[in-house]
Parts: sequence; structure tokens; C-alpha cells
Amino acid sequence: MNSTVILASIGSDLADTARQTAQTFGLDWPHFISQVISFCIVALALYKWAYKPILGVLIERRERIAEGLANAEKIKAELARTELERQAVLSQANTQANKLIEEGRAAAARVREQETQKAIADAAQIIAKGREEAAAEHARMLAELRREVGRLVVDTTSKVTGKILTPEDQRRLEAETVSQLAA
Repeated sequence: MNSTVILASIGSDLADTARQTAQTFGLDWPHFISQVISFCIVALALYKWAYKPILGVLIERRERIAEGLANAEKIKAELARTELERQAVLSQANTQANKLIEEGRAAAARVREQETQKAIADAAQIIAKGREEAAAEHARMLAELRREVGRLVVDTTSKVTGKILTPEDQRRLEAETVSQLAA
């Protein structure tokens, strides 16, 4: 109840203030109404030719911003997908590179083994050739030694016996010496 009295007193004070202001400044109703009509015409004109286009531009801008945000999200998703693809490609490339490295190592090991076997075979061939040459040289030297020993025996026998041996005696002595040396 107290509040209604206060509000009533405030309302009456406002009405008194409005009346005093109207009397002080003088309220001319025809001018006031013409000014209200002019204000409404200006307000309608501004609404139609200024406010509506500005609202349209603002709505269009809001839509472009929304599209831009949607595109940014799409770009982020595409970037994430591209990054995953890049990681997959890198992983695959690393796998292939490791495979090629292993194949290269295996090929190198095969080549090394082949070259080692070839070198062993060449060395064995060289050793066999050396043995053959040594055996041939040994046989040649033995044959030469036998001839020399036979000649020496013939010379020694002719000097010891004091007689000149016939070619047939020389061959017989050489043959006997060789057979004794061979045994």
C-alpha cells in the first residue's frame, strides 16, 4: 500500500513536471504533429533505404562468416586427413626403403659369397697348377739326375777298369744304374 502511494505521488509529480515544461516551452500542437509526421516519414525512409540494406549487408556478412568458419573446419579436416595420408605414405616409403636395403644387403652377401667361392676355386687351381709344375720339374730333375748318374757311372767304370766301353756297354750300365736308382 505504501508503494502505491509512492508511485502515485511520483506519477503526479511527473505529470506536473510535464505540464510545467509544456507551459514553459510552449507546446504548439500543429507544429508538434507536423514534426511527428516528418519524423515518421524520415524514420520510414531510413528504414526502407538505409536500415534494410544495412541489415541485408549484415546478414550477408554473417552468412559469409559462417561459410568461412565452415570452410575453415573443412580445411582443418582435410588437413588432418592429408597429414594421415602423408604419414601413411612415409611409413610405406620407409618400409620399401628398408626392404630395398635388405635386398641390397642380401645381394651383396650373395656376390661376396660368389666372389669368395671364385677366389677359393682360383686359389685351388693355382695350387694344383703349382703342384703339377713342381711334379713335372721334379720328374725332369730326376730324369736329368739319372742321366747324369749313368754318365758318371760309365765314366767311373771306364776309369776304374781302364778300358774303353762300347756304346752298348754304356747303355747297359746306364740301364742298370737307372733301375737301381728307381728302386
